[in-house]
Amino acid sequence: VEKEPHLARREQMNTTTHAPSVALAERPAARLASIDILRGLTMTLMIFVNELAGVRGLPWWNYHMKAEIDAMTYVDMVFPFFLFIVGLSLPLAIRHRLKRNPSLSALCLHVALRTASLMTLGLILANADEGDASRMIVSPAVWAIVALTGAALFLNEYGESERYATLIRWLRIAGLVTVVAMFAIFHHTANPGHGSWIDFSYPEILGLIGYTYLAVSILYIPTRRWLWAPLAWFVAMMAFNALTAAKWITVAERLPYWFWPFSNGAMAGIMFAGIVTSVIFLGAHRWQALSQKTFLGLSFGIVALIAGWVLTPLGISKIRATPTWSLYSIGAAVLLFTALYWVCDVKKKTGWAFFARPAGSNTLTTYLLPDLWYYILAATGIRYFDTHFDYGLPGAVRCAVFTAFILGVAALLTRWRVRLRL
Repeated sequence: VEKEPHLARREQMNTTTHAPSVALAERPAARLASIDILRGLTMTLMIFVNELAGVRGLPWWNYHMKAEIDAMTYVDMVFPFFLFIVGLSLPLAIRHRLKRNPSLSALCLHVALRTASLMTLGLILANADEGDASRMIVSPAVWAIVALTGAALFLNEYGESERYATLIRWLRIAGLVTVVAMFAIFHHTANPGHGSWIDFSYPEILGLIGYTYLAVSILYIPTRRWLWAPLAWFVAMMAFNALTAAKWITVAERLPYWFWPFSNGAMAGIMFAGIVTSVIFLGAHRWQALSQKTFLGLSFGIVALIAGWVLTPLGISKIRATPTWSLYSIGAAVLLFTALYWVCDVKKKTGWAFFARPAGSNTLTTYLLPDLWYYILAATGIRYFDTHFDYGLPGAVRCAVFTAFILGVAALLTRWRVRLRL
């Protein structure tokens, strides 16, 4: 089945070999403005560059670098920023959850269910435009719309209401049944004339984040009380990434994600970098003065950049998930968060980020909105933007307008209390 142009654009943006380009942190006990704003800014940039991938005639640095080229652009840093933000929020979320329920088994069950939810959403997005319309009851685009609607019914945060408890329960059941039904009717054409079911080989961004979240949780939860453990795990993951890039270790690249969720260490290392940064600024240690936290944050970011430069001979590539790509992204993320922490949480200046706050606090909803929009266009046969405003500056302006539109819808849905939570 030929892909719709706008869906192919999204795949072009997201597809990589080891580290495809959202993350979706849980709600901590007390929201930090700097984390929400960093997440919102990253989400804003993701929406823009995803749309920009379909615009021709722009300078090379507005696109992903190809796998065979040792270079990276700002576009290649969007995905690692999301991984970093998941790491930032992870200690806060786990601390909050254990405070409400100290059961470790309940926490592990939550991690497993959250991973499964991310995997399910990722598989919907990864397979939707590959469906075989001749073998399905509905078109692939309609299938995706119905599946995402079912997921939204199941994951929506309805709040606690005894009056509507029964209705909420049935809405969740209806959503779950809808997703199961959509998976049951799906047919994928892997080879000409041979239909197959869901393709699990590439779980899209959300699935990869889910696998990485699982891998990091396996290491972090048992060692969370040890102050230096996150840094040790970060160094271990970066060393493993470097050894894999140098071809000293080759087995990791051949193992499936479900068996070895650490992949080549890059994604887990980036997430652990977020945890290290969270410990620096929010952890219980003796360096509590603002000057001390700022010094540690700046030092960590600068050391990451220097380490990335030292490892440049191993390549610079998002597609290959090289250590230099990981460390340059980490360094930039740490330095940016340090600045945002000072501006937003110390100086309390947050008004400038009004446009990004809804996307930062309602991330999963915002993440799914562009995909839902593309599927609606495909289902209705509207192809205007596939052939108009797709070149040069007019195309870039169209992408900016589209980004503002999605952010506006996200803000409206947030006001209406449509908020998807894992």
